[in-house]
Amino acid sequence: MFVTFEGLDGAGKTTQVELLRERLEHEGREVVATREPGGTELGERIRELLLGGVPVAPWAEATLFAASRAQHVAEVIRPALERGAVVLCDRFVDSSLVYQGAARGLGVQAVLELNLRATGSLLPDRTFLLHVPVATAAARLGERLDRIEAGGVALLEQVDAAYHSLAAAHPERIVELDGTLPARELAERIHGALRTLA
Repeated sequence: MFVTFEGLDGAGKTTQVELLRERLEHEGREVVATREPGGTELGERIRELLLGGVPVAPWAEATLFAASRAQHVAEVIRPALERGAVVLCDRFVDSSLVYQGAARGLGVQAVLELNLRATGSLLPDRTFLLHVPVATAAARLGERLDRIEAGGVALLEQVDAAYHSLAAAHPERIVELDGTLPARELAERIHGALRTLA
């Protein structure tokens, strides 16, 4: 089972990955919790480039994310799935579709095609999209802004709108949830939504 978490930075994705990992391990499942960009040595180096202060052109940004993702799938995600583990990933292809495809204006379909090639067409079994108001996400981040987050409120609003559109187009895979709920209550809803896949 491959489960991803999406949403604006500050939506609580990392917290929910950890809570679900704990719950599934307690139930006796092998769980691999990972993140993007990153998850591998190469991916972490690419993460430093992407989120640091160096200017990155939109297509360079999209292809760097795809390169990190290709390595991640080959080295971590596919091997874990093949041995029967549950993989929980903080961000995956959907992030590129909304940030680079929509907000950077590269085109959602063009960025999807790039990523399908990079991942061998791997998509999650279930994606949890945690919604929080843009102002809430910005307040949660405070001063801890990386290069992409520093794009400001206008960028975050474009990303938020793109996430809503993506969820509407893929209701069979993407589950939208209120990221402002208390963390434990949200975790219960996520666990309940996974029972149909287990």
